[in-house]
Amino acid sequence: MSDFVTRNKSDWTELEQLVARGRKRIGLMQPEELARLDALYRRTTVHLAQVVTRTQDVRLAKYLNDLTAAAHSIIYLPPRKSALVGIGRFIVEGFGRSVARTWRYHAAAALLVVVGAIVAYYAASHDVLAAYALSMPPQAGDIRLPGSTPEQLRAVLMHGRDEESGVKFAFASFLFSHNLQVGILSLCLGVLAGIPTIFLLLYNGMLLGAFTAMHHQAGIYADYWAWILPHAVSELTAIILCGGVGLLLGMAVLSPGELTRGESLRRAAKEAVPVCLGVAVMLLIAASLESYLRQSHLSNEARFAVAAGSAVFWSAYFLFGALRERAAKLSATNELLAITADLPRAAQ
Repeated sequence: MSDFVTRNKSDWTELEQLVARGRKRIGLMQPEELARLDALYRRTTVHLAQVVTRTQDVRLAKYLNDLTAAAHSIIYLPPRKSALVGIGRFIVEGFGRSVARTWRYHAAAALLVVVGAIVAYYAASHDVLAAYALSMPPQAGDIRLPGSTPEQLRAVLMHGRDEESGVKFAFASFLFSHNLQVGILSLCLGVLAGIPTIFLLLYNGMLLGAFTAMHHQAGIYADYWAWILPHAVSELTAIILCGGVGLLLGMAVLSPGELTRGESLRRAAKEAVPVCLGVAVMLLIAASLESYLRQSHLSNEARFAVAAGSAVFWSAYFLFGALRERAAKLSATNELLAITADLPRAAQ
């Protein structure tokens, strides 16, 4: 037994030091220290089992039991985190990482929107009946219809630029509420095998395609894109993300694998919740841009600059989330390999 203690005492001492450091402030520990803590904990549990089953050394058994219990509490008990830290971490990377984990569904949703837009644009450009069928349902006083003159369409594009801030705030609130309802609808209907979500994504793409064709046929290009792009970058991306979550839920129903459909849906919902929270923020940004910036006297060049800035920002944000998710997976894989490599030595 003395040889056993001599051979493994250095590991136990190192584990004691890591436990003491973790008790003070686990957030300050480096990833390498956390991985080492986990490996030493697992090795020491093997030592404890050997001592209990092969010897009568009560003092050594109690020492190893207390040591492994302390390490277990640090590794497996969630550390206390302030709400502000959690919110900040979610804003910085949590939302982006959630999107990265489910990117295939969001890519499929984007494809559906693009296909709907292309089909509707082509149909509305070549058939007036299709243009009427695919256009947005007319509202009271809305003159944006197939065949509207360029002057009529430009008048709508310029409308609201002299409104008071209170009116624009009310309009932003309405837009946020409406877009959030559309997003939640396409998301929640995913539980119906994803079929309603597919139709909603195609429908939104068709509305965009027909609306674009209407303005292009009237010879309105720069003014139209300067009017729609600043808010559409955030808004359309948010709707696509909602559709992607709807497709995720639909796949959980259609292909639960070895799980029950209820359990499959619960697991999918864990991925859906952070995406929904992030989408709500995106829609809030989009509503503010649509109400305040779209209905302003900014030049087309400034509007295009805002749209480009939004596109660059969201692209960089989601790329950062994807890189962070990839780094986390690599770290977890390396830790597992390290633990696996330590098992033969721990059994000695």
